[in-house]
Amino acid sequence: RRNLRKSGKLLAEAGWHVNNLRLRHKTSGQALHFEILLQRRSNEKLALHWASNLRKLGIEVTVRMVDPAQYQQRISTFDFDVIFYRWEPSLSPGNEQAYYWGSQAARTDGTRNYSGIQVPAIDALIKRIVDASDRHQLVTAVRAMDRILQWGHYVVPLFHQRSDRLAIWNRFDRPQKTPLYGYRIETWWADEAKLEPINKQ
Repeated sequence: RRNLRKSGKLLAEAGWHVNNLRLRHKTSGQALHFEILLQRRSNEKLALHWASNLRKLGIEVTVRMVDPAQYQQRISTFDFDVIFYRWEPSLSPGNEQAYYWGSQAARTDGTRNYSGIQVPAIDALIKRIVDASDRHQLVTAVRAMDRILQWGHYVVPLFHQRSDRLAIWNRFDRPQKTPLYGYRIETWWADEAKLEPINKQ
């Protein structure tokens, strides 16, 4: 409820007000509505819950499930309002950033600039990332671009878990230090000493 009240206040400050149970812009009278495009049933529950909360603000939301072929066609041509997407960037970003955030990608079908971002400052920082001659230059440029991307509010974070939950067999060992991206099964190994009693059975 607190977040809904805060959202309503921000929308009002931006010129949106509820009229006949619909959120409309006070100048144009245009109603705020959009469609969430899905291809996985596993995301449907999240989408419906989000849509339910948005309707409390007067925002009309449609959740549409399509088959994989239609989904791929629509996202490839940017024919959608909202999709669920997860980015898994490299720890050493490079020219692929233009594919995700560059202005040219926003005008090119089949790329992954799904937010349609066309910001000259981001284009300039992508060039700095690609041209970086050392780690310091790379980190500086990436952090600057990250700040601009966050400032633009191009995505709506749905959820985040700071830990992985696992049920494991104590016959296996793993590195003491967990990778930044979470656990990796391929880095685990079987402890022969712990397996010996089992092998004798």
